[in-house]
Amino acid sequence: MSTYRTMSFHLETERLTLRPWAESDAAEFRALLSERGNGAPSSVEHPRVSIAKLLGETETTGIALLPIQRRDEGDFIGYCGLIIGRSTLEEPEIAYELFQRVHGRGYATEAAGAVLEAAAATGRKRLWSTVGAWNAPSLRVLEKLGFERDHVSTEDSGEVVWLTRSLP
Repeated sequence: MSTYRTMSFHLETERLTLRPWAESDAAEFRALLSERGNGAPSSVEHPRVSIAKLLGETETTGIALLPIQRRDEGDFIGYCGLIIGRSTLEEPEIAYELFQRVHGRGYATEAAGAVLEAAAATGRKRLWSTVGAWNAPSLRVLEKLGFERDHVSTEDSGEVVWLTRSLP
C-alpha cells in the first residue's frame, strides 16, 4: 500500500473557507441533516457524535470531510471533502452537501474544486463520487469538475451513479 501525504484541512477559495469541524458546528450540522427529508436528529447529541467520529477518521486516514463557511458572511453552509464511503483510502470519494438556501450559487463547485486540488496534493491519482441518479444538480457539479460516469448500481435507495476523475 502506498503512503499518501495528509490532506490540507484548511482550504480557502475566493468566497469560501473549508476548515476542521468544531463542536460548535453541531447545531448547524443538525439543521443541514434535517433537510434530507428524514427529519432532524432528535437532539444535537447525534451530530456531536458524528463530528467526533469524523475527526477521529481524519486523524486515522489523513483525509477529511470539512465544514464550508462563506468568507464574507462567516456562516456554515454545508460540508465538502474526501471520505472512504463506497470506495477506498487509495481512491476516496468526494462528497458534499449544502443547505438548500445556498443551492444554485456555485458554492458546491467552488468547494469541490478546492478539495480536488487538496486531493491531488496528497499524491492520489483518482477520485470517485457516488450520487443518486435523481440528483441532477449534483451530477452537473461533478461533470463541471471533470468527473465521468463509470457505472450505475442499484441500492435500497434507488439507482446510484458512480463517477470517477483522474488527478494530475
